[in-house]
Amino acid sequence: MIVFPAIDLKGGQVVRLAEGDMDRATVYGDDPAAQTKLFAESGAEYLHVVDLDGSFAGSAQNREAVERIVATFPGIVQLGGGIRKRADVEGWFEAGVSRIVMGSAALKDPEFVKGMAREHPGAIVVAVDAKDGMVATEGWAEVSDVPVVDLARRFEDAGVAALLFTDIGRDGLLKGVNIDATVELARQVAIPVIASGGVAGIEDIAALKPHAENGIEGVITGRALYDGRLDLAEALALAKPS
Repeated sequence: MIVFPAIDLKGGQVVRLAEGDMDRATVYGDDPAAQTKLFAESGAEYLHVVDLDGSFAGSAQNREAVERIVATFPGIVQLGGGIRKRADVEGWFEAGVSRIVMGSAALKDPEFVKGMAREHPGAIVVAVDAKDGMVATEGWAEVSDVPVVDLARRFEDAGVAALLFTDIGRDGLLKGVNIDATVELARQVAIPVIASGGVAGIEDIAALKPHAENGIEGVITGRALYDGRLDLAEALALAKPS
């Protein structure tokens, strides 16, 4: 199982939000590349990066910071946030990003996302962000009337790398991962699922690992790392196949 340490960018700084609220941001540093290096030194092979400003603006807002992260990190960088056009996708791949996360576009223009997934097999991740079981978009500012599983199933034959499932009500709050909802989604679709939102400590990694056989590809963690509640090296060691 993959452990993805997360770097969320707001105004070039490393932050974490509570429930996706831009007004509830905690700043953890002003040097994303330095944070990237620390994660790499702990053994991380994957990194999850979010351009939070881009999520709301609908276009890249932290390009320089992302480019520094890509240049610093020796592994796979997965990036999301405001990526809704072909030029955005191609531009980030050219910049060295390995996997692109698309959420709002997946709901509003699924054929475009399917096309990108077919052109870049294994490199497009579809974000299915849930609020009370319904898909949320536009940086979680809007909640649709589409159930999460319905959106996920639209991409089963498109060649997407994974589904990134976030329970917004737990994100950044250290409440623990919504394991039941995450595993239920993984069981209902043929696409690997990445758990996100609420990781509080090593117990969440331990609880998710047995479900790798149910389709859980990995887990994203941010605040627990920054607050010192989760040791990345320990999490990576636990997540490895037994």
